[in-house]
Amino acid sequence: MKSFTRLARATPRVKTSLSAGRLTAAGSIRCASNASSGEELKKTPLYDFHVANGAKMVPFAGYSMPVQYSSLSLADSHHFTRNHASIFDVSHMVQHIFKGPDAVAFLEKVTPSAWGNVAPMSGKLTTFLWPGTGGIVDDTIVTRIGEDEFYVVTNGACLEKDTKYIDEQLGKFGGNVQWTRLDGSGLIALQGPQAAEILSEVLATDINLKEFYFGNTVKAELKLADGSKTHPVLISRGGYTGEDGFEISFNGKLYPAFESTVKAVESLMKTGGPERLQMAGLGARDSLRLEAGMCLYGHDLDDTTTPVEAGLSWIISPERRKAGGFHGAEVILPQLTPKSKGGAGVERRRVGFVVQGAPAREGAEIQKDGETIGTITSGVPSPTLGKNIAMGYIKDGQHKSGTEVDVVVRGRKRAAVVTKMPFTPAKYWKAPA
Repeated sequence: MKSFTRLARATPRVKTSLSAGRLTAAGSIRCASNASSGEELKKTPLYDFHVANGAKMVPFAGYSMPVQYSSLSLADSHHFTRNHASIFDVSHMVQHIFKGPDAVAFLEKVTPSAWGNVAPMSGKLTTFLWPGTGGIVDDTIVTRIGEDEFYVVTNGACLEKDTKYIDEQLGKFGGNVQWTRLDGSGLIALQGPQAAEILSEVLATDINLKEFYFGNTVKAELKLADGSKTHPVLISRGGYTGEDGFEISFNGKLYPAFESTVKAVESLMKTGGPERLQMAGLGARDSLRLEAGMCLYGHDLDDTTTPVEAGLSWIISPERRKAGGFHGAEVILPQLTPKSKGGAGVERRRVGFVVQGAPAREGAEIQKDGETIGTITSGVPSPTLGKNIAMGYIKDGQHKSGTEVDVVVRGRKRAAVVTKMPFTPAKYWKAPA
């Protein structure tokens, strides 16, 4: 696959075609796409490795991805990650570089976060926003890897929509920004309480992991099984499971990422051993992220949802709340003040639920005294809690923890209670307060 590079002054020429995938309870994937049904699925660098190691492959975000491995059930894989460590192939995610003297200004136009004061080699969650409405185009992790250089990861299911959006916004912005999409790259997530221990054993670069905190990033090399080393990789502390862990990027623009991603995973698996480290797929990833209270774009977030409605007000930096200047600020900033205090507030809020009986799935109605007051956007049986958990949007005023509601599941009302998220405690390795 070729890399994709664009300068801010370039003329937009990209057609859009949004693909999305959803994991169901049975571990299958439902996809919606306006692409041809006969379009060939893309393969990540680890495709052959997955197949050789007993993975069940399914379509997801335009790729053939592992939903689970024959060695573990979905629940067992979930528990293994919580107790030991797992590797997830997340190479379907889209990696980008934004570079240039106006990169900060551009990012502060399209996101509500401040970037000028972000320390080098550190990053945070934010969202791309639509002008005028403040709706979320996509959620993304942005990391400052140089004075005027930022590494950005976006959702694979939003590839073509995001490409069109970024291309158009750079064209309108007109500053000195170079955007490179790192097609052909690898990205893996090493997650779980034993992740740091295992990573430390394959690092070929001296890094003090005890002082390498959540949100930090470093360039390093990894030891391979044959005694050689990888090319420099980008290691970020964080992930999508609520556990301590790392995401490791193999830049296909600069190096042979398809080959090095496989060799690095083989080295990690050999070093960790089956008692400490297993491969995991989309099934465990979905239940882990929901227990951690994390959103899945296209389901818990979409183009019509603002960060305030989504419970993501914390991504709006204090200085941006005062100065504004980002897409949708005229809508988002008044929402920060509740109606009771004279602001615009919001009509709905994203919250968690514990549901009795059958699990509630996306689209299930939330009712109170017979009135529909919201909708479920994600739901799974929680392997950790042994309860059915869900996430969704509920009418403002009914969002407080402990509020009792009904959720309509297969035509029957099921008792549910609004619950704080995350459902399970986060275990990120953070700097002392």
